Amino acid sequence: MALVSTVGGASGPLYGTAFMQAGKALDGKMELCEQDLVTILDAFVAGVQLRGKAVAGEKTMLDAMIPARDAVKAALDNGKNAKEALADGVKAAEKGVEYTKTIIATKGRASYLGERSLGHQDPGATSFTTMLKVVAEKM
Repeated sequence: MALVSTVGGASGPLYGTAFMQAGKALDGKMELCEQDLVTILDAFVAGVQLRGKAVAGEKTMLDAMIPARDAVKAALDNGKNAKEALADGVKAAEKGVEYTKTIIATKGRASYLGERSLGHQDPGATSFTTMLKVVAEKM
C-alpha cells in the first residue's frame, strides 16, 4: 500500500498492485519454492493489467514483464534451477526493453508523445528489468 499511496506517477500504483497481488497469491506460505517465482510473476502481470488496463505491445512494463515470466516458467519446466531461470528471465526482460524502443506508446503518459516515443525505451519496462536483475543477482 505504501507504493500505491506515495510513489508518484503511474509506477507507484502499478508496482503496489503487483506486489499486493503477489502477496495474495502467496498468502500463508512460510517458505518459497522455485515454482513460486512463476506465481509471483503471474501475479505481477495480473496486477499491472488490472490497474493499468494494458496488454503487451502497448509500450509498458508488461513488454518486459510478460517475456520474463514466460522465460522463467519455460526454464523451470525444462529443469533449470531458480538462479538459471531468473537469468533467463532477465535476458527476456532486456529483450522486452529493447522491443519497446521499436513501438509507439499507446498507454500511460508516454502515449501523449505519440510517434515521438519511437526510439526510446519504456521506463516501466526498464525499472522492472532492473528489479529483476537485482533479484537474480541475490539468488
